[in-house]
Amino acid sequence: MDDRWMALALSLGRRGQGNAWPNPAVGCVIVKDGVVVGRGWTQPGGRPHAEALALARAGDLARGATAYVSLEPCSHHGQTPPCAEALVHAGVARVVAAVGDTDSRVSGRGFEMLRKAGITVETGLRAAEAARDLAGFLRVAGGGRPFVTLKLASSFDGRIATATGQSQWITGPEARRLVHGMRARHDAVMVGAGTARKDDPSLTVRGLGVARQPARVVVSRRLDLPLLGQLARTAEKVPLWICHGRDADPERLRAWEGLGARLVACGIAQAQIDPADMLVQLGKAGLTRIFCEGGSALAASLLGAEAVDELIGFSAGFSIGAEGLPAIGAMGLSNLAEAERFELVEARPVGADLMQRWRKSGG
Repeated sequence: MDDRWMALALSLGRRGQGNAWPNPAVGCVIVKDGVVVGRGWTQPGGRPHAEALALARAGDLARGATAYVSLEPCSHHGQTPPCAEALVHAGVARVVAAVGDTDSRVSGRGFEMLRKAGITVETGLRAAEAARDLAGFLRVAGGGRPFVTLKLASSFDGRIATATGQSQWITGPEARRLVHGMRARHDAVMVGAGTARKDDPSLTVRGLGVARQPARVVVSRRLDLPLLGQLARTAEKVPLWICHGRDADPERLRAWEGLGARLVACGIAQAQIDPADMLVQLGKAGLTRIFCEGGSALAASLLGAEAVDELIGFSAGFSIGAEGLPAIGAMGLSNLAEAERFELVEARPVGADLMQRWRKSGG
């Protein structure tokens, strides 16, 4: 039965994806005598934590119960008391955790606190699945980069626009609605400067009634974005972050700051923003899951840096031809062996289009 309850905890944790950052999206199930007496997942903004919510719902029934949690309970005092301490005070008899925390403030200390209180601690159940769900947080907590999903919608021949720049709409309404759901499960939606200039996008989640919009991230070395576009007009209402080069024009820096944008200075590599440094900076700022929607130059940059964890492609049933804009820009590959390989994990029709999901090999 342990496997069944951990599967439930993991599914609950996924409900917090896109809402919990900079905290991890954790799920917790409290079971007593084969019955769920409390359950919870990390709430928007990261508070309350999954364990606290599950314990509150369980009340006195938590005493002597087993808590199934997708991540090691925290052991440090932040805005709330440690979850490990809360489990001890509730009288839980056993804790089953999928994976340990890589945050230096926790990293084994949560388990130690539980064991010292006489609670049985077991780890590793569905660990690979939990590690995938929490990959961005675990990596950022250890000083690395967020989890990156690259989504591209293209014609059958891999084009994202005609030679004249027309791109709306390549895919149908069903695919576009599904993309909004994907946006909602990520901390941020990212596009390149060219896409922002050409499409004037809002990059928001629409039609789903979400409580918290993802941050909108635009990669623009020179900050040469329209100051009267949708992103500029809504910068104070929906978070807008701009990743720029450290050599950006000071006047443009002041202009975007005045509009309410958050500016993220990044290093330069080969005359463009260094994707590796950019992602580390975004991780330091709290982002753990990023949903990149192109364009072609940014897609090529991220793939070239091997900074993409998941590929999602929507293919439409028509062709544009060689004169159209390719979905991925030049990458300078001369040998097939140099191309990073991804593993297919899902393929299915979505309306009139085909969706494919590919995962980094070994991820």
